[in-house]
Amino acid sequence: MRALLALLLLLPMSAFADTIDKADTAWILTATALVLFMTLPGLSFFYAGLVRSKNVLSVLMQCFAIACLASIVWLAFGYSLAFGEGNAFIGDFSKAFLNGVGKDSVSGTLPEPLFFIFQMTFAIITPALIVGGFAERMKFSSVLLFTTGWLILVYLPVCHWVWGGGWLAEMGMLDFAGGTVVHITAGVGALVAAIVIKNRHGFGSANLIPHNLTMTVAGAGMLWVGWFGFNGGSAVAANGDAAMAMLVTHISAAAGSLTWAGLEWKKYGKPSVLGIVTGMVAGLGTITPASGFVGPAASLVIGISAGIVCFYCTNLIKQKWKIDDSLDVFPVHGVGGILGTFLAGIFCSPDLGIFSGYGFGGDNQNIAQQLGVQSIGIVATFAYTAIVSYFLLKVVGLMTKGIRVDHEQEIQGLDIVSHEERGYNL
Repeated sequence: MRALLALLLLLPMSAFADTIDKADTAWILTATALVLFMTLPGLSFFYAGLVRSKNVLSVLMQCFAIACLASIVWLAFGYSLAFGEGNAFIGDFSKAFLNGVGKDSVSGTLPEPLFFIFQMTFAIITPALIVGGFAERMKFSSVLLFTTGWLILVYLPVCHWVWGGGWLAEMGMLDFAGGTVVHITAGVGALVAAIVIKNRHGFGSANLIPHNLTMTVAGAGMLWVGWFGFNGGSAVAANGDAAMAMLVTHISAAAGSLTWAGLEWKKYGKPSVLGIVTGMVAGLGTITPASGFVGPAASLVIGISAGIVCFYCTNLIKQKWKIDDSLDVFPVHGVGGILGTFLAGIFCSPDLGIFSGYGFGGDNQNIAQQLGVQSIGIVATFAYTAIVSYFLLKVVGLMTKGIRVDHEQEIQGLDIVSHEERGYNL
């Protein structure tokens, strides 16, 4: 026995690397299902309840189709461009169509096919979030073309920058589960889409209230549960990092919900159901980039901050700027992603007492250095996404002879116009 132990001690650490861990594998299998559950049916129901009844099926259809489309893009070359070696800005085609990846392939402690599909679920939900920016007025053909181009030109490069060993990763950028990769990109993409496609007819004057808040609340609950896989799964292991990520995710969601509801109560006299679930999403989106780097006390501060900042940004964009980001994608996800990515650079510090986190990224030694990197990541992601999304929308508009349905079709509703079906036949 002693001889065996001595032999093991003499082996290089690399001999133990890239070995499948059954506990990690079991957890990420579960997390993968939870993240897909966030889109289908979570986000789909959340969004569908927020639109008018004549457009409920169009939103469900868009989310479902995007899930299918993103899966094929991810298989064809998306995974390879995001996580292939490549260079500092984009990966390569070495694993296109999972070339060289079989059931025995290993990525860290996971089977590589599992890591592939876990990351696929992130590529699915990110463009699906953008649906909220152009809901009730974009042609279905335009949605499919825009989603394909956006995945290739925006999501894949940014994913590589942050998670695939790209230039932001080399700087020590902290983004545990998608503050930049998911929320800033989706939020900015939705904002640009809302500006380019212009407001819905009747925005600011007609009654555009949600048609089924019960459906929205059900979807919100699914999102909350699924987010445990989103953030906890991003530890890519069954360990303390995953457990803490789940804990801080829950606390931030609860704090964001109560904060938003409280602000509504004070401002309007009554707290709304829509407000409390929107506050939950704000809390979840804001904690996402910080979830693996901060502790419970910090997550409470982050959740409260999310509720306050996202609440006022929502009012600013719709009431002051008159931008019809129909389902509040930018003020909730985009602003939440920016806020959370920035706060991660503060609360990751191990020297804040009860608010301490678990250390800085890369070679960063203090809060100032980490905030510098976080700010660069925020600005670069925002600017790149905005520019590419704008030109992509213009190109898609040319390809489809107008990105938006005409006035009569919008009045009739996209369920009939795009799919010849009705959500309700009562």
